Order: sequence, then structure tokens, then C-alpha cells
Amino acid sequence: MPLWITALAVVLVLQTVAAYLTRLIPVASPAFMAEFGWNESWIGYLSALNIVGAICVLLGGMGLLRRVGSLLMLQISIVIGAGALLLFQFPSIIVALLASALIGLSNGTSTPAGAEVLMRYTPASQYNLAFSIRQAGVPLGGVVAGVAVPLLIDSAGWRAALMVSALSVFLVIALSLPFRGHIDGPRDQLPLRWPRIDDLAQPLRSLSRSSGLRRIVLVGGVFAVSQACWFTFTVTYLVIELAYPLVLAGMVFAAMQAAGVMGRIVLGMIADRTSSEVTLAAVALLSAAATAVFAFVGLDWPVWSIMLLSIVAGATVSGWNGVQVAEVVRRSPRELVTEAVAGSVIVIFASNMLAPILFALFVAATRRFDLAFLIAGACTLLCLPMLRWRESGANKV
Repeated sequence: MPLWITALAVVLVLQTVAAYLTRLIPVASPAFMAEFGWNESWIGYLSALNIVGAICVLLGGMGLLRRVGSLLMLQISIVIGAGALLLFQFPSIIVALLASALIGLSNGTSTPAGAEVLMRYTPASQYNLAFSIRQAGVPLGGVVAGVAVPLLIDSAGWRAALMVSALSVFLVIALSLPFRGHIDGPRDQLPLRWPRIDDLAQPLRSLSRSSGLRRIVLVGGVFAVSQACWFTFTVTYLVIELAYPLVLAGMVFAAMQAAGVMGRIVLGMIADRTSSEVTLAAVALLSAAATAVFAFVGLDWPVWSIMLLSIVAGATVSGWNGVQVAEVVRRSPRELVTEAVAGSVIVIFASNMLAPILFALFVAATRRFDLAFLIAGACTLLCLPMLRWRESGANKV
């Protein structure tokens, strides 16, 4: 088996585990929030703190990633996130916010670590496909969370569900340890140290190398608005507004995530054969349409129609990531790929953090989920003007 296939398989599994940790809390939140008496809008703030943790590691952890190795850094951050699940046993919103931030460490590490590994092993002709397969681990983790977590909660309670999830993650990390020596590349021999101010600015400074790189990064930030709202509020919306049982809402969420797996892979194949810009423009239109339709769902809608809509949304609202990341890698100087990808993810995560907060504040003030989703869908269309140009000679890999 080619080494790039092995490397892709390992980073795909670890990306799936990191995504599972991130998606687990929005799926389980109706259960523990009801027990603790917390308002449902708090899920937006928990998701935002998850992004804060991710941004912290993206700003300050890239030097550490180069020193310890991409795969080991990802494994360590996932272990920390799994341990943080146990903190949700305490009925304290402060502790829950801290736990969400710790889970975000793996969320922040996964993309630059995976990109660094794939950049070294993947043939250039397979970039969109390889990066899309790796990014498919994000919705794949959501599939597992959407199916397994509600069933565990229904049968054993949410506390046991979090405990089983943490133990399962520890097991996967243990199984991935033997691959580190084969996949991790040469490390920087500089001694470990605390990040400096200059280190914190490097991921964002690396984006100044070309206008084409900046534009494709901003495209990701715009796409992330509706994706963050779907991922964060779908289960809560279905349970609170449409009176869906948690298990059924979890199945809808899982269907959306499963469609995202196939959507990312198919879109990666299409982009390799056409162009990234055309593919992303088409996805923007479909994503905006799906989000607008979701705003009008009602109690009289049959379950199959909402399930179908969630599948369309999964393939579009979350299908753009692999193509966008591959394009960031193409447009980045080879020696700055890790920093540029980290800078791109920071922009995306900033949208992931702000969008749920603004969504939650809007819903808390108006009680109108429908208008909130309409606004999120309209935001997606803002990326279309940024996709009209392709910088000549942008491919530097």
C-alpha cells in the first residue's frame, strides 16, 4: 500500500475522533441542560468556547507542532479533549465552558496537522480528493455522534454516554500510536518554549503572501457561518421547536453528517476535474438554498422531508471544506503551509465562534429560529464575488 494511503487513513481516523468530540456536546446538550436547568441558548456559548480553545492552539501551538510532530500533537490534543468530557458531570456552567475549550484543542490541531502530513505524502494530482477524504472525517464524526450518543443516553443516561465516549477515544488513540514513527516527519530541533508574540502572529501573517490566498481563506470564513449554525442548532431546533424525540433528532443530525462525508469526497473529485472556484460557487448557491428552506420547516412537515433536507444540507453546507483547504495549500509557499492552513482555520473558526453566539442572541431576543436560519443562509452568498478570480501561478506545491 502506498505510504500516502496509510497516512491518509490514519489522519482520517484521528480527524473523525476529533470531530466526534466536537459534535458530541451539541447532540447531548438537550439532555444535560434539561437536568441542570440551563437555557437552551447556552449551547451557542459552549460551541463558541470550543472554538476559543481551537483558536488558542492554532495561534500558539504551531511551533510546538513542528517540534513534537504533527501526529503526536494531534494524539495529545485528542486525549485532553476526551478527558474534558468527564468535566460535564459537574453542574457548573463555568466548568462546562472550560471543558468545551479543552475539547477545542483537538479541533484546532486536526486540520494543520493533517494538512502537514498529507502535503508530504500525497501526489499533487490527488490533492483535492485526498484533502476532501480527510475533511470527510468531520461529518463522519458527526454521524457517529448523532447515532451513538442519543442511543447511549436513551439506554444508560447522558453521564454514562460521556464516559463511554471518553473510553472509546482513549482506545482509538492507543491503536494509532504505532503509526507515529512511520508518518511523522523530521522535527525542528529547537528546544520547547512558550509561544512568543511573533509566533502568535505568524499564522495570520502568512496569509499576506498573495491576494489569492487571502480570498480563498475569506471564502472559508463565509461558508463557515451557515455550517456552524446547522451543526450547533439542528438538534436543539428539532427538539425544542418541532418536539422531536432526541433519538429522532439525532438521526436527522446523523443523516446530515453522513451526507457531508460523501459530499466532501464527491466535491473533491469534481474539483480535481473542473476547478475549485466553480465547484465552490455551485456549493454556495445550494447551501444558501438549503438553509433558507430549513427556516420554513413546520410541525406539519413529514419526517422524511426533513431527513431529505438534512441530507442536501450535509452535502452542501459542510461539503466545501476539503476543496477549500486543498486550495489554501496550493496557494501557500511550501515552507509556510502549516502556518497558512492554521491561519485559514483561525478565520473559519472565528466564524464558527461568532455565528453561534449571534444566532443564540438573536433567538433569545426574538424566539425566531426561522429568521436566524434565513440570515445565515444569506451570508453564504457573500462568498460568490470572492470566487471570480484565480491568481496565476498560485499553485506553489
